Amino acid sequence: MSAPLTVDLPQVALLAAALAAADRGWHVHPLRPGDKRPALHGEAQCPRTGECAGGHRKWEQRATTDPERIERAWAHAPYNVGVATGPSGLVVVDFDMPKNKDKGMRDAPDGATVFAALCERAGRPVPGTYRVRTASGGTHLYFAAPDGVRLGNTAGTLAPLVDTRAWGGYVVGAGSTTAAGAYEVLDDAPVAPLPGWLLDALTPRQQTVRPPVPVVVPRGGARRAQVALERETAVVAAAQEGGREAALFTSARKLGRFVAWGDIPRHVVEEAFQTAAESTGLPPHQCRSTLRSALDWSIRTARPRETA
Repeated sequence: MSAPLTVDLPQVALLAAALAAADRGWHVHPLRPGDKRPALHGEAQCPRTGECAGGHRKWEQRATTDPERIERAWAHAPYNVGVATGPSGLVVVDFDMPKNKDKGMRDAPDGATVFAALCERAGRPVPGTYRVRTASGGTHLYFAAPDGVRLGNTAGTLAPLVDTRAWGGYVVGAGSTTAAGAYEVLDDAPVAPLPGWLLDALTPRQQTVRPPVPVVVPRGGARRAQVALERETAVVAAAQEGGREAALFTSARKLGRFVAWGDIPRHVVEEAFQTAAESTGLPPHQCRSTLRSALDWSIRTARPRETA
């Protein structure tokens, strides 16, 4: 019979947090004390013994719900708690805080605000589910992944400052602490199923590479506006996942001044960008909303032509 494990006081709360997560059926793995990085060895340092006797096993493969394994691991150090989202059957939506704290960005919306606007555009309420406040002041929303669907991680696919973690990803669990602060449960509600409209938005679609959208400017339109529209729609059409909405927003803002000056009709600009953005897989409603916001701002703030 093995001797009982001794756990020092600083480790008790973290061990309890790891066991509580495992009791929910979530697969956990240790993170470095006071940090967000995995504490398990990497492939280069793998001893090829124990669990890795048959080959290196990554943190996602070694994450567990076994209380005995968890107790043995957390007996060594006050590890933070990593929740491996894929094996746990979870999709976690991560609302980030704006990274740029410069004076001009103080009023920038955070991920939660952006997501609420996304829900409003989709005609859906912000889903109620288990929530965790992150150390930086962001939020994690936990959802149960649908059966038979294997989703990966995303960064900015749903909206700017809104990421997701599923297979291949993990989140820092409640009860963990970093130099920035603690991870705390905001709502201990049961984990809700991933809403269908979010599943649709996160499901990868086969994309067809299309040539740049031909743009026809009505007679009288400025040649410079036509060239700019052709160039910027090509940029949007070539944008990759994770940067598609940002590319649309940036490029559309560049065309707003030409609309303000009367060089090109707004509906021509909107039609060209809508086609280019949809060709990358962005949902139509997301394209329309981003376009409207970008053009409204650009037209409103456009300087007179002679001073531009």
